[in-house]
Amino acid sequence: MKEWKWSLLSILLVIAPVSAARWEADITSRTDAHTKEVVALRHWFHANPELGNREFNTAARIASELKALGFDEVREGIAHTGIIGILRGGRPGPVVALRADMDALPVKEKTGVPFASTVTTLWEGVETGVMHACGHDAHMAILLGVARVLSDLRAEIPGTVMFIFQPAEEGPPGDEEGGAELMLKEGIFAGPDRPGAVFGLHVFPGPTGSIMYRPNGFMAASDYLEINVAGVQTHGSMPWHGVDPIASAAQVINSLQTVVSRQMDISKAPAVVTIGTIAGGNRGNIISDGVRMTGTIRTLDPGMQLEIHERIRNTATAAAATMGATADVMIDVGYPVTVNDPKLTQEMAGVLDWAAHGEARVVPPIMGAEDFSYLAMEVPGLYFALGVLPEAGDDRVVGVNHSPYFYVNDRALPVGVRALSGLALNWLSARAPK
Repeated sequence: MKEWKWSLLSILLVIAPVSAARWEADITSRTDAHTKEVVALRHWFHANPELGNREFNTAARIASELKALGFDEVREGIAHTGIIGILRGGRPGPVVALRADMDALPVKEKTGVPFASTVTTLWEGVETGVMHACGHDAHMAILLGVARVLSDLRAEIPGTVMFIFQPAEEGPPGDEEGGAELMLKEGIFAGPDRPGAVFGLHVFPGPTGSIMYRPNGFMAASDYLEINVAGVQTHGSMPWHGVDPIASAAQVINSLQTVVSRQMDISKAPAVVTIGTIAGGNRGNIISDGVRMTGTIRTLDPGMQLEIHERIRNTATAAAATMGATADVMIDVGYPVTVNDPKLTQEMAGVLDWAAHGEARVVPPIMGAEDFSYLAMEVPGLYFALGVLPEAGDDRVVGVNHSPYFYVNDRALPVGVRALSGLALNWLSARAPK
């Protein structure tokens, strides 16, 4: 985390909530004027999904849209397929950043919408569908809508807006680098266009057009967990001649359930330990010599994160040892906690409430993870969720993010455009030279 040096005036500005009134009419009229274009863009992105670090057509479409709007700079090929757009306002002022992610998931779509994806690809050697099952199509369309709104207003903007279109939020393929971390490594926040704040959103199953947020830890850290249990192979009819790694793995799984429920103080912050896969053996009458399990660890407190890692190692090895087996535990630290800067969140709460027509609320933490967290470790950040559930009475099957039934209600898109436009303009206005 960078050390921040604020003047007394800056501190007072951050603490005091701002009003969206200065820009309300302009943002509203221009959002209304561009909504059909935003919806059309969302449908195009949805029908043409691409996986992480392979968003070639997606990136080309975004770059074309920004160039057509007369952006001062459109930087391409960042972190493989990322795009940075720079829009300089007509008045002097600081720099603010807005971010949307670009990649889709290896999921076969089942929503039945007219613009549903029919794209297929090879994923880990298996032919599979590709779908924007996490709503990144909506994120890109919303940010391009913001680009239209702010382009219309650029003569009045007191500063510069950086538009970040980021690939591989869901993780890069294989051993490749990618995502927000690589964009930072390649210097998007270096130099004179380093922003003073960064804003972003994520569509989420909630009432359409509502906004959900919280100060401090909003989304969890995500760590990959792998446990390999080693036993001694023998005939299935004579288990006493070997060490059964499957029975040992069952003991390990049961024991891991106590790490969060009995070993951690979850009154401090929630945590999750999940085993999602287990594989061992190849024949019913053979006790195999090993079992491989994989899972995920989710935490909202850095201290608890380290403690849970240690307790998982101790618990797994001890549980396996009771059966005469051994357990090798590997934890790959992933995305950090997505932290909303508390002062920035307080300052911008009124803008969120205005954008959502009074339907913005503070919610409990979300245990999903986001690599927006890396951006918010570099500069103060605010990340929020936008509700996209179907209208009341719509009886379609709807899934959560990453489901083949994940659904985005287009009626929520203008709220996202209003919110990000309002956050950028109000943040810049509060810091513009007098």
